Amino acid sequence: MYTGQRLNMLADCLKERHSRIMALEAEAMSCLEAGDTQGYAAGMRAKAELLARLDEEAKPLLASLPGELRFRLALALDRFASGARTALRLNSVFYMSALLYPDDHRKGMPDNLMAFIGRLEQEGEDFQGV
Repeated sequence: MYTGQRLNMLADCLKERHSRIMALEAEAMSCLEAGDTQGYAAGMRAKAELLARLDEEAKPLLASLPGELRFRLALALDRFASGARTALRLNSVFYMSALLYPDDHRKGMPDNLMAFIGRLEQEGEDFQGV
Protein backbone atom coordinates (compact mmCIF):
# COMPACT_ATOMS: atom_id res chain seq x y z
CA MET A 1 0.00 0.00 0.00
CA TYR A 2 1.32 3.43 -0.91
CA THR A 3 1.98 6.14 1.65
CA GLY A 4 -0.79 8.28 0.15
CA GLN A 5 -3.31 5.48 0.67
CA ARG A 6 -2.19 5.05 4.28
CA LEU A 7 -2.53 8.78 4.87
CA ASN A 8 -6.05 8.67 3.41
CA MET A 9 -6.90 5.87 5.82
CA LEU A 10 -5.57 7.95 8.72
CA ALA A 11 -7.56 10.99 7.59
CA ASP A 12 -10.72 8.88 7.30
CA CYS A 13 -10.16 7.46 10.78
CA LEU A 14 -9.64 10.95 12.21
CA LYS A 15 -12.78 12.24 10.46
CA GLU A 16 -14.79 9.43 12.02
CA ARG A 17 -13.33 10.23 15.43
CA HIS A 18 -14.07 13.92 14.89
CA SER A 19 -17.71 13.12 14.07
CA ARG A 20 -18.04 11.12 17.28
CA ILE A 21 -16.49 13.94 19.29
CA MET A 22 -18.79 16.53 17.74
CA ALA A 23 -21.82 14.33 18.44
CA LEU A 24 -20.79 14.05 22.10
CA GLU A 25 -20.26 17.79 22.27
CA ALA A 26 -23.68 18.47 20.74
CA GLU A 27 -25.34 16.12 23.22
CA ALA A 28 -23.52 17.83 26.07
CA MET A 29 -24.64 21.25 24.86
CA SER A 30 -28.22 20.01 24.73
CA CYS A 31 -27.88 18.91 28.33
CA LEU A 32 -26.52 22.29 29.32
CA GLU A 33 -29.35 24.12 27.54
CA ALA A 34 -31.82 21.93 29.45
CA GLY A 35 -30.13 22.82 32.73
CA ASP A 36 -28.55 19.39 33.17
CA THR A 37 -25.06 20.36 34.28
CA GLN A 38 -24.16 16.79 35.25
CA GLY A 39 -25.10 15.58 31.77
CA TYR A 40 -23.03 18.38 30.27
CA ALA A 41 -20.02 17.46 32.40
CA ALA A 42 -20.40 13.78 31.48
CA GLY A 43 -20.53 14.67 27.77
CA MET A 44 -17.43 16.84 28.01
CA ARG A 45 -15.64 14.05 29.87
CA ALA A 46 -16.58 11.56 27.12
CA LYS A 47 -15.26 14.02 24.52
CA ALA A 48 -11.97 14.38 26.40
CA GLU A 49 -11.66 10.61 26.83
CA LEU A 50 -11.97 10.06 23.07
CA LEU A 51 -9.34 12.71 22.41
CA ALA A 52 -7.05 11.32 25.12
CA ARG A 53 -6.82 8.02 23.22
CA LEU A 54 -6.34 9.58 19.80
CA ASP A 55 -2.57 9.09 19.66
CA GLU A 56 -2.63 5.49 20.90
CA GLU A 57 -5.45 4.44 18.59
CA ALA A 58 -3.68 5.95 15.57
CA LYS A 59 -0.44 4.03 16.18
CA PRO A 60 -1.38 1.06 13.96
CA LEU A 61 -2.11 3.46 11.09
CA LEU A 62 1.15 5.32 11.64
CA ALA A 63 3.32 2.22 12.00
CA SER A 64 3.89 1.65 8.29
CA LEU A 65 4.58 5.28 7.38
CA PRO A 66 8.08 6.56 6.66
CA GLY A 67 10.01 7.56 9.79
CA GLU A 68 10.05 11.37 9.67
CA LEU A 69 6.44 11.62 8.49
CA ARG A 70 5.37 9.10 11.15
CA PHE A 71 7.17 11.16 13.80
CA ARG A 72 5.55 14.47 12.73
CA LEU A 73 2.07 12.92 12.69
CA ALA A 74 2.57 11.15 16.00
CA LEU A 75 3.74 14.40 17.58
CA ALA A 76 0.70 16.29 16.29
CA LEU A 77 -1.70 13.59 17.52
CA ASP A 78 0.06 13.50 20.88
CA ARG A 79 -0.64 17.21 21.30
CA PHE A 80 -4.37 16.60 20.94
CA ALA A 81 -4.27 13.65 23.31
CA SER A 82 -2.05 15.25 25.94
CA GLY A 83 -4.29 18.30 26.19
CA ALA A 84 -7.25 16.01 26.77
CA ARG A 85 -5.36 13.97 29.35
CA THR A 86 -4.49 17.18 31.19
CA ALA A 87 -8.13 18.29 31.18
CA LEU A 88 -9.15 14.91 32.57
CA ARG A 89 -6.44 14.93 35.21
CA LEU A 90 -7.52 18.42 36.32
CA ASN A 91 -11.16 17.36 36.10
CA SER A 92 -11.84 20.72 34.43
CA VAL A 93 -15.10 20.77 32.49
CA PHE A 94 -14.15 24.18 31.14
CA TYR A 95 -10.83 22.86 29.83
CA MET A 96 -12.62 19.81 28.37
CA SER A 97 -15.11 22.07 26.59
CA ALA A 98 -12.30 24.19 25.13
CA LEU A 99 -10.41 21.21 23.68
CA LEU A 100 -10.00 21.58 19.91
CA TYR A 101 -10.82 25.28 19.86
CA PRO A 102 -8.27 28.09 19.52
CA ASP A 103 -8.81 31.20 21.63
CA ASP A 104 -10.00 33.17 18.60
CA HIS A 105 -12.39 30.47 17.31
CA ARG A 106 -15.57 31.71 15.69
CA LYS A 107 -18.69 29.70 14.89
CA GLY A 108 -18.38 28.18 11.44
CA MET A 109 -14.59 28.03 11.55
CA PRO A 110 -12.97 24.59 11.60
CA ASP A 111 -11.75 23.41 14.97
CA ASN A 112 -8.11 22.41 15.44
CA LEU A 113 -8.68 18.72 14.64
CA MET A 114 -10.51 19.49 11.39
CA ALA A 115 -7.80 22.00 10.47
CA PHE A 116 -5.19 19.29 11.14
CA ILE A 117 -7.09 16.78 8.98
CA GLY A 118 -7.38 19.38 6.21
CA ARG A 119 -3.65 20.02 6.31
CA LEU A 120 -2.96 16.29 6.29
CA GLU A 121 -5.14 15.83 3.21
CA GLN A 122 -3.68 18.85 1.46
CA GLU A 123 -0.01 18.27 2.26
CA GLY A 124 -0.01 14.47 2.22
CA GLU A 125 3.51 13.09 2.34
CA ASP A 126 4.83 16.65 2.65
CA PHE A 127 3.06 17.19 5.98
CA GLN A 128 5.42 19.26 8.12
CA GLY A 129 3.63 19.12 11.43
CA VAL A 130 2.01 21.74 13.60
